[in-house]
Amino acid sequence: MESNQKGGSAIQTYLGIDLGGTNIAAAVVTADGRIHGRASVPTPRGTPAGAVAGAMLAAGREALGRSGCTPEQLVSAGIGSPGTVDPDEGMIRRWYKMGFQDVPILSLLADELRCPLYLENDANCAALGEYAAGAGKGASALVAVTLGTGVGGGAVLDGSIYTGFNHAGMELGHMAIVHGGRQCACGRRGCFEAYASASALIARTKQCLSLPEADGQTAFRAAEAGDTRARQVVEEYTAYLACGVVNLVNLFQPEVVCIGGGIAGQGERLLAPVREILERENYARGLPRRTRLVQAALGNDAGVIGAALLPLYR
Repeated sequence: MESNQKGGSAIQTYLGIDLGGTNIAAAVVTADGRIHGRASVPTPRGTPAGAVAGAMLAAGREALGRSGCTPEQLVSAGIGSPGTVDPDEGMIRRWYKMGFQDVPILSLLADELRCPLYLENDANCAALGEYAAGAGKGASALVAVTLGTGVGGGAVLDGSIYTGFNHAGMELGHMAIVHGGRQCACGRRGCFEAYASASALIARTKQCLSLPEADGQTAFRAAEAGDTRARQVVEEYTAYLACGVVNLVNLFQPEVVCIGGGIAGQGERLLAPVREILERENYARGLPRRTRLVQAALGNDAGVIGAALLPLYR
């Protein structure tokens, strides 16, 4: 989803910056979700927030240069950040990995990016990217689930990101699916994240297959090769994932649920059994219109596209 744009143009362009713990991605994006120039720089660690903002600006400048767009041609710039954010105040309230607390990130960018600035949680940006230009394009509502170190995601309902009244909503990884179950890093027990994240699958794979090392694909590969223990791990994991997905569908009845993250690379080997459970347990199973379960389409571009397009879906 990338094209080149050289010279002046009447096309409206938006800058998206996806702030990550390892890298900062930036892209110049048009309203249809097409990327016209991109860049990525390492995220400074152990430095003040101003240094991180400087790296974000450097990535933005590089993306602009590659797009052929000037800063004056930008309609706006959007930032996707991990942690708890306050879009109204332009603040990263808490991001424990970087030690950020009440960082006025938009103010740190405003002197150079002299256009309207927007801020949102990175998982919400990824959901918006899929809604606007990926797996949910054309749908009325989408819930995105990302299976990574944790379980993240977001919802776009009737054209707007849902964040709750305090911008802390849609922490879907922290709904309990097993009362009193496994300890979660958030402090609760039995969270969706404790059972359906890549980390949870890897831990279970090591335990059940007696392996010192494993990744999110190990159990699937071993199951395909005929290992019965691995097959049990995959079936257990799939059932927990389906439990969370059914909960989300029964809450929101979105037109689309998309599954992203590394484990989603298994495609239908993962999605088909989850879909079978969803069809059986969906409260709307008797209705002619039911939620579609699909694989996320944009990969790592979802967050930066969603960040760029924030003003169109607020």
